[in-house]
Amino acid sequence: MAPLTIGRVHYDGGGDWYTNPSSLPNLLRAIRERTTLETSERERVVRLTDPALPDVPYLYMTGHGNVRWSSDDVRALRAHLEAGGFLHADDCYGMDQSIRREIARAFPDRPFAEVPLAHPIYHNVYDFPRGIPKIHEHDGLPAQGFGIFLGGRLALYYSYQSDLGDGWEDPEVHHDPAPIRELALRMGVNLFVYAVSGGA
Repeated sequence: MAPLTIGRVHYDGGGDWYTNPSSLPNLLRAIRERTTLETSERERVVRLTDPALPDVPYLYMTGHGNVRWSSDDVRALRAHLEAGGFLHADDCYGMDQSIRREIARAFPDRPFAEVPLAHPIYHNVYDFPRGIPKIHEHDGLPAQGFGIFLGGRLALYYSYQSDLGDGWEDPEVHHDPAPIRELALRMGVNLFVYAVSGGA
């Protein structure tokens, strides 16, 4: 069986989908070391219309700028998530307006809801009784986790005002204290484990 990996979503619109290059390899290593899951060393770059999308249990997208999905992207994402897929959109400060717009195109019938603090995503491996941790400060706003639920399953998770991906980067990139980086990695492990378990 091939090792599990993370699919970094390559999107159009001008946003830097490729930012935080050391983040996903570091998260994949943490998953290997802290769980029984076998993961690859590097993520896979994918587009939403990639026919191999079902082979990637955890889709991840981030950036500081604009996100623009084609009509085919929108249809493919909705079909993928309805079939059991999972997408984590991680606002790296600057993509909030566009990601909300694009997700509303994909799910006009399902507005964002804040993920309850009792949800398994905050408790399956590590315990986060207060929800998603705050990694980087920008506007003085609290970190929040929003979601799209399909049939009771959290299919899309949007981390807002947290900057998890920055916390996964190599220590010398942002010079975050070790406890902050640890919180980010722990939350990432929880997200990945939730995704590969099919929302259990």
